[in-house]
Amino acid sequence: MSNLIIGPSWIGDMVVAQALLQVIQARYGEVDVLAPAWSAPLVERMQATCLPMPLRHGALGLVKRYRLAKGLLSYQRCFVLPNSFKSALIPFWAKIPYRVGWRGEWRYGLLNDVRVLDKKRYPLLVERYLALAYEKAANLPKPLPRPTLLSRSASALCKRWGLSLPALVLCPGAAYGPSKCWPAHYYGEVARHYQKQKWHVWILGTAKDGPIAEVIQAMAPKGCVDLTGKTTLGEAIDLIAKADKVITNDSGLMHIAAALNRPLVAIYGSTSPRFTPPLGEKVAILQKSLACQPCFKRRCPLVHHQCMQQLTAKEVILAANRLVSM
Repeated sequence: MSNLIIGPSWIGDMVVAQALLQVIQARYGEVDVLAPAWSAPLVERMQATCLPMPLRHGALGLVKRYRLAKGLLSYQRCFVLPNSFKSALIPFWAKIPYRVGWRGEWRYGLLNDVRVLDKKRYPLLVERYLALAYEKAANLPKPLPRPTLLSRSASALCKRWGLSLPALVLCPGAAYGPSKCWPAHYYGEVARHYQKQKWHVWILGTAKDGPIAEVIQAMAPKGCVDLTGKTTLGEAIDLIAKADKVITNDSGLMHIAAALNRPLVAIYGSTSPRFTPPLGEKVAILQKSLACQPCFKRRCPLVHHQCMQQLTAKEVILAANRLVSM
């Protein structure tokens, strides 16, 4: 094995990195990904091997990093996706001959191919990742490679929870913070509308999204299944692959749905699709154009959260209905 990726710590960013993985595989051969242990099911569905990072996100852990590096001496190339100083230590200590990444925190010496980012040339995160696989002056391929995930059979999962089709999957949470979340009662209106059309509604997310799911279920109790906190990441991927439509905030599950090429409505509020859009072929992106957007804050600094409040359930339903003909 000659190629290593130091992966990011967010689900969405990891999905986006699959585009880079495709290019590295095509140019140089097989790839391993050093990433948090939670990402292993995702990396496996990216057709790569996950090497679990033994340190939690943000931890320095110099001794553990050094010991880990001494077990990675067989690699020839390393692509460092995080911009932190500490993320470049492992490939340096592993004496990997070629180590490339963006300048980020001061990393001269740790990386021997340090790129200086031109945000106008590479406005998208996927472009910034892909550029690391090419020489500095090279143009990126057109069209850009899209992240693609493989899924496994969800038959046993559907049987376990009594899930039926056609299925609308709702992903109403966002790990980054509540400013990225469309109001729960709007999701409830959407769920109720689709239930009247004889659809089944599955709600996916973490246990922290449970209170949001309760609001949705209260508004649309018939055929609405709350799976928040009940699935592993791998199970969530396989269930989303079965979805006929997905409606979601800007979140990791949004990027997963896009990489599975599901018909997708992506709702943006405090963040911007100009940096990390869903990279699927069947996507409708909804966003208002308020003066305060995008703020990129975890909570609305103006308290009113109008960027999400002004996006109505009717607008989302119309966008989802248009996806049927695609």
